[in-house]
Amino acid sequence: MRPTEASPAEAQAAIAEEFGFFSDWSERYQYLIDLGRKLPPFPEQWKSEANRLHGCQSMVWIVAEGDAKDLEFHAISDSTIVSGLIYLALRVYSGRSAAEILATPADYISGIGLSKHLSPTRSQGLAALLQFIQDTARRHAPAQE
Repeated sequence: MRPTEASPAEAQAAIAEEFGFFSDWSERYQYLIDLGRKLPPFPEQWKSEANRLHGCQSMVWIVAEGDAKDLEFHAISDSTIVSGLIYLALRVYSGRSAAEILATPADYISGIGLSKHLSPTRSQGLAALLQFIQDTARRHAPAQE
């Protein structure tokens, strides 16, 4: 997924603004479901055990492509709400440099109140997704001398 905002900080600000339009969490969950439906197509051949993200109750597959200057992530879930969580994470981190990814904490999660409204298993899965993104960025980041 390619970024729509110029920086991870702008993406997080846009997410906070969008979620601010909704008055309650049933509307926010519906918006998450709608966002999940916007994920780009995920090739069936990528749905393999090698690409499966462990730590999620739902089935989640994720593939990273690129290098230190441009890491692009592709992911999908069999859960509509989890797909929405994936969409948000990719909006912030996909198509960014390893340095940008490593320098950007996932502030949008608490900023929109997600941390208080996700079940423990969804929170654990989201943490696994963000850890995968951070680990991938670390592997691609230029070595510090």
